[in-house]
Amino acid sequence: MYPADDLVELIRAYNPKSNSDLIRRAYDFGRDMHDGQFRHSGEPYFTHPIEVSQILAEQHLDDATIITALLHDTIEDTKASYSAVEEMFGNEVAMLVDGVTKLTNLQLSSTETKQAENFRKLFMAMSKDLRVILVKLADRLHNMRTIRAMRPEKQQVKARETMDIYAPLAGRMGMQWMRDELEDLAFKVLNPEGRASIMRRFITLQKETGDVIGRITDDMRYELEKAEIDAKVVGRAKKPYSIWRKMQEKEQGFSRLSDIYGFRIITANENDCYRVLGAIHQRWRAVPGRFKDYISQPKTNGYRSIHTTVSGRDGKRVEVQIRTQQMHDVAETGVAAHWSYKDGVRGENPFAVDPVKWISSLTEQFNAEDDHDEFLEAVKLEMYSDQVFCFTPKGDVVKLPRGATPLDFAYAIHTRIGNACVGAKVDHLRVPLWTRIKNGQSVEIITAEGQMPQATWLDIATTGKAKSAIRRALREVDRDRFIRLGRELARAGFENLGKKATDRVLDLAATQLRLKDRNELLARMGSAELTAHEVVQAVYPDLAPDVSEGIASERAVIGLSPEQRFQRAPCCEPLPGERIIGITYRGEGVVVHAIDCDALSNYEDQPERWIDLHWQAGQHQSIYGVTLELTIGNDAGVLGRICTLIGEHKANISDLEFVDRKPDFYRLHINAELRDAEHLHSLMLALQAESDVAQVERLRDPSKARQSAKPQP
Repeated sequence: MYPADDLVELIRAYNPKSNSDLIRRAYDFGRDMHDGQFRHSGEPYFTHPIEVSQILAEQHLDDATIITALLHDTIEDTKASYSAVEEMFGNEVAMLVDGVTKLTNLQLSSTETKQAENFRKLFMAMSKDLRVILVKLADRLHNMRTIRAMRPEKQQVKARETMDIYAPLAGRMGMQWMRDELEDLAFKVLNPEGRASIMRRFITLQKETGDVIGRITDDMRYELEKAEIDAKVVGRAKKPYSIWRKMQEKEQGFSRLSDIYGFRIITANENDCYRVLGAIHQRWRAVPGRFKDYISQPKTNGYRSIHTTVSGRDGKRVEVQIRTQQMHDVAETGVAAHWSYKDGVRGENPFAVDPVKWISSLTEQFNAEDDHDEFLEAVKLEMYSDQVFCFTPKGDVVKLPRGATPLDFAYAIHTRIGNACVGAKVDHLRVPLWTRIKNGQSVEIITAEGQMPQATWLDIATTGKAKSAIRRALREVDRDRFIRLGRELARAGFENLGKKATDRVLDLAATQLRLKDRNELLARMGSAELTAHEVVQAVYPDLAPDVSEGIASERAVIGLSPEQRFQRAPCCEPLPGERIIGITYRGEGVVVHAIDCDALSNYEDQPERWIDLHWQAGQHQSIYGVTLELTIGNDAGVLGRICTLIGEHKANISDLEFVDRKPDFYRLHINAELRDAEHLHSLMLALQAESDVAQVERLRDPSKARQSAKPQP
């Protein structure tokens, strides 16, 4: 176990003013609290907090962060309490330890809704004190370094969580070294064969070409000495996962991948950065489109550097990063540079970003999100983004993720401008809205009064902020449409009983169903979340028709043994009145197909699985869904009339999906719940008779035959 004195010396090396006694006390307290606890590897548990504190000490962080690392599992896993930690080590440390404890309890890889909510909590914790996430990242790094002691299934969960959440978060915070290591450790678990393959190819390449890194490093040093520039040159091969990702993105094999080496040049001052760039470009040919100047346009996390890619020795592409020592310190520690010490003095690095401003800019756009999935998508989009810098016509700089479009630019300026966008000019030339913006371009947004976001914009926008704003606007438009459609459905439903769907009746139904108001009720009816029958029954429970009348679903099919269950095949959706065949599944019952279903050809060589079935004679319930594909005119009120017509034919709409929207027509899929084949025939005849319906067909999808679904009782 790493002794307390060694940890103290490691910290005092960069911070002689460190409170060594307090650190020793924290060490002793943590060791005593974890006494008798062991890790999966069999080591004493306290070796883990020590290793986490070492990782943070190597980043030259302050005493409070180091002490938090030593104590970060005490409140959760031992008898220690918040008040005890606060009494011994102060309020600042107690709050940090409590924050790390709460983060540990977040299951970030759980279901989408819960994951989104936990992401919110993660960002809230970060906004209070960013050091909480620094400790958590170091905690995850050590756990990944020792992950082999865990069960294989647990390794997979942790590695995926690391790849999806913690590695991008480290990169977003500017801690690129940590992101690289986290990704590589997760890659080793998730795809050990892929990583081993790249490592083998690296070894083979080194045997064939020798020390390429050493030769290129010497060449660069020679050019810099010739230009009388004092700078340090460091070369490295890129991490296996970084190479794997490039292979996937470019769809190239290892042998065709050229830029697998990276070089870093550290200069004495900013002017020398540009002198180095000139010397490198004079000696080697620059690769077009691979130059980025993050010194004049720094990233939001404070990162500054010049990036260029050149064709080096033997035509091999190499990436070169040029920066000063201060810029390098921020590049290594990112936002954490705000708390770092050097020679006993809190870092006064002019390039270190204010963590409060940084986290505010990161979380601001997520606060308005009500929808869990949208929040999660926005977070992940922003976490994985790289940046481009473009300009407004007035010369103001706008930072956007790589691949951003003029729509993203418009929403970055203001939601109102984004919603009213009708076109864009890039470098004074009119361009389509799906154009990808490049570094340094000037973008002008053309707006028009009355313009509203289009559904197709969701495919054009790339930023979380733009997508969220578009969805909000579309929801408002859809809400009005759903309310109008719901009113038509309610009118038809109540008229079937000889009643009227007055505002008073709808208000009463909303109250009975515990909804906010009648508009909420109508919107839910229009979006098929509520059926007209449910609304009618809420107001007139004695008058509403009993939908349970008719043959019960469990008695609908004849030919099954008593213990067998059945389910209608989703590929052909057979209805009572149609000839049917059953296909048996071991332990899952029987799937019922229409006799003419194309999917039955898959079972021709398995006759023992076929069962001759037929529907029970008599009146069936209207519970059998059939998908209809309709092409209807794009005119006001058409959809409402279609839905009313379906309701009048005693069919319930269980789902409605637009599959194509054109200026003059809509194509949509409607899933209607019907009694039998005769019911379907009469409904399709009625729809075909409508002048606004250009085409109506029963939709059958053979591909759904491959979907695994357990039969219902």
